[in-house]
Amino acid sequence: MGGMTEHGLIAESVRVLKLDARLGAFITSCGPLPFRHAHTEDPFQALCRSIIYQQISGSAAASVLARFKTLWPRKTFPAPRDVTRSDPVRLRSSGLSQQKAGYLKDLAAKFLDGTIDPAQFPKMSDEEIIEHVCAVKGVGRWTAQMFLMFTLHRPDVLPTGDLGIQKAFQRVFHLRRLPTPQRMEVLSAPWRGHRTVACFYLWRMLDTKS
Repeated sequence: MGGMTEHGLIAESVRVLKLDARLGAFITSCGPLPFRHAHTEDPFQALCRSIIYQQISGSAAASVLARFKTLWPRKTFPAPRDVTRSDPVRLRSSGLSQQKAGYLKDLAAKFLDGTIDPAQFPKMSDEEIIEHVCAVKGVGRWTAQMFLMFTLHRPDVLPTGDLGIQKAFQRVFHLRRLPTPQRMEVLSAPWRGHRTVACFYLWRMLDTKS
């Protein structure tokens, strides 16, 4: 499966979505977004970041991540083998909870034993990759979808469990209540093939006044 790795694909999604009756006017008025694709992280780094950032504030997570990386002063980021060889107490000295330290060790182990194999990602569908990475303790569907969007740059991801996207659907489609995942799939049919970029604009919509 191809990934959204080129600006041309993003531009094509924007071009198509500008013609949409629901999103077109907002996209035109909003203009280009600073699409946040370039963390320059490999899959292991990206999933480590996702685990560290779960359920704590962004500033607190950034602090933990910075201390985590300094545990290996000669490296910009540890390799899976570095994490598996690290004592959990040492990992926790960076501010990680016991649970998250366990998640990171499980993630690293699964990269080493081939349970997670990034070399296979280009051949895999979005759903196959979600199933693949959800084998890691602490990685759920939402985290896997963010991984697809922001690390693998897949063009047609719709995170139906994301509260922000649900609220944006409610606003765009004038719904009385938050939509179910099934309803979101139906409503987003005109955006199929471009739903990652649609979601970027839906998130931005929540930051703007009605």
